[in-house]
Amino acid sequence: MQHDEEIRARQAIEQLKYRYWRACDAKDPETFRACFVASGGVLDFGPLGRTDPDTMVGVFRRIALATAEDGGPRILDMHHGFMPSITVEAGGSGGPPVRATGTWTLQFRQVDRDNGTETLSTGEYSDVYVIEDGRWVMAECLFTPGWSVTRTLENASVTHPEVHTHRGAATAGADS
Repeated sequence: MQHDEEIRARQAIEQLKYRYWRACDAKDPETFRACFVASGGVLDFGPLGRTDPDTMVGVFRRIALATAEDGGPRILDMHHGFMPSITVEAGGSGGPPVRATGTWTLQFRQVDRDNGTETLSTGEYSDVYVIEDGRWVMAECLFTPGWSVTRTLENASVTHPEVHTHRGAATAGADS
């Protein structure tokens, strides 16, 4: 594997992970699903359980797309991932990379408008990335929760834009 191939692979994997987090925050289940292998993937998001990408999309829809009493979004999320450590593996006979592993630190903030709470938490992702149909996708995405703080929003004012989900909302202008 040549050095420039490894750099391109790392950049594509970073864009994949950012696209995944943008899809979560944009409440875009189609883009969320497209970040994973077509079949056989493994996701483990701690309290949300261990499952496959299709089942997790159902969980995502139930939580992220829930509406509050006023008709707006019940849940407002903010995913900030950083400090990636990505190891790219060479293909057979030193060919282009076809598999990689990575770890990321997540800072996550969630506002639950119906319960009037804000949660700030951290955790670590451990991922396996593969090439499928010419692009990097996640084959495994395992999340280990770290610490968490939940507090009430009794004197807070929560504003939010109108949320209109549609395919590609999280990827407009993103590189593949």
